[in-house]
Amino acid sequence: MAQKAFPGRGKVAIVRTTPETVLDDYTRLMELANYREVLPAAHKTLLKINISWQTWYPACSTTPWQLEGVIRKLQADGYTDLLGVHNDTVVVDTSDGEVNNKQRYVTDKYDVPCAYIYKPEVPWVRYEPKQPFLVLDDVYPEGVYIPEILIGNNIIQLPTVKTHVFTTITGAMKNAFGGLLGRKRHWTHSVIHETLVDLLAIQQDIHPGLFAVMDGTFAGDGPGPRAMHWHEKNVLLASADQVAIDAASALLQGFDPLTLPFIRIAHELGLGVGDPADIEFVGDLDVCTERWCFQTDDTFASRGQKAIYHGMLKPFEAVLLRGPIVPWSYFASNFYHNVYWYPVVGRKRVEAALDTPWGQLFSQYGADAGLEGAVLPSVETKTLLQGAAVLGGGLVALGGLVALLNGLRRKG
Repeated sequence: MAQKAFPGRGKVAIVRTTPETVLDDYTRLMELANYREVLPAAHKTLLKINISWQTWYPACSTTPWQLEGVIRKLQADGYTDLLGVHNDTVVVDTSDGEVNNKQRYVTDKYDVPCAYIYKPEVPWVRYEPKQPFLVLDDVYPEGVYIPEILIGNNIIQLPTVKTHVFTTITGAMKNAFGGLLGRKRHWTHSVIHETLVDLLAIQQDIHPGLFAVMDGTFAGDGPGPRAMHWHEKNVLLASADQVAIDAASALLQGFDPLTLPFIRIAHELGLGVGDPADIEFVGDLDVCTERWCFQTDDTFASRGQKAIYHGMLKPFEAVLLRGPIVPWSYFASNFYHNVYWYPVVGRKRVEAALDTPWGQLFSQYGADAGLEGAVLPSVETKTLLQGAAVLGGGLVALGGLVALLNGLRRKG
């Protein structure tokens, strides 16, 4: 396939940063990436904010300084028509997440309105691809529907540097996953790499300008995007090339980008540059030599998901994840992460992170609005009550089955 031509193809800006200079460093980063050549100022510019957990956890979600640095630079350069974009997920409460991650504080501070594309008043329209999909038409035979607000507007993806249980790393391409697909997006997990390539093709079609700014102040490895080990890495990346910025992030983390199927396929289809040898790096070039030796891992929840998508439970995928019992999987993930993992494992890691310079910066964010510190929840009551209800229902069902079997035995 012919290469997709666009300004900034194959170019990645990379900058070292500190908590004291981070906002100014975002200005330098975006200038190095020549973002104004990419985003036509005549169009509204959307900021695709990431919330991977409603609780603050290092490297997990769009950072407040990332959001503020980008907004401040855009407004200084005359980009006044801005709109934050939030999606929801079946396992994350967005309304809590934007507050706990101090994103709402930033958008309010700069008078940037936000669209919540999961709300009923936001229309979704059927998208007709210009080229055949790799997989989306098979996953959604009834058609692919996307939020109408995305069409015809610039967009800036705002991911962080981290690993992921399904895609090894997650970044700019994966950040579009929640924004373009609705609540049935988990149907694509068995073909997630091809899905991300399809979504990139959609983005390149519907957005007059497409850009990504990635925060690696904290970076995360292990079973991302939530239950990770955090690391202070003090780097920022930006690019108009979603494939190249993800390849650069993968390289820093210690992975060969072309061994990651979503990067390799997008590279082979000409949607961007995935081969590090062909990427033009600008900025603090010594960073490009770093290799962090990050590792991927699974949680109890992700092992179960992989058994459904790729393992022995694959024959039951439709029943387990598309039928009336699908809420069990949402509950299982919520229960694992919010009742067990965060209170037992994650809270100690967050407390340690808050003692670092970046953690102290997060704690100070929003102090003028009474938001100093960080919300450190204990066991999430709502999920615990759901667990009790599920357990109670299971015991009732088991008791009924036992009674039925005993009755049949007596009749026999």
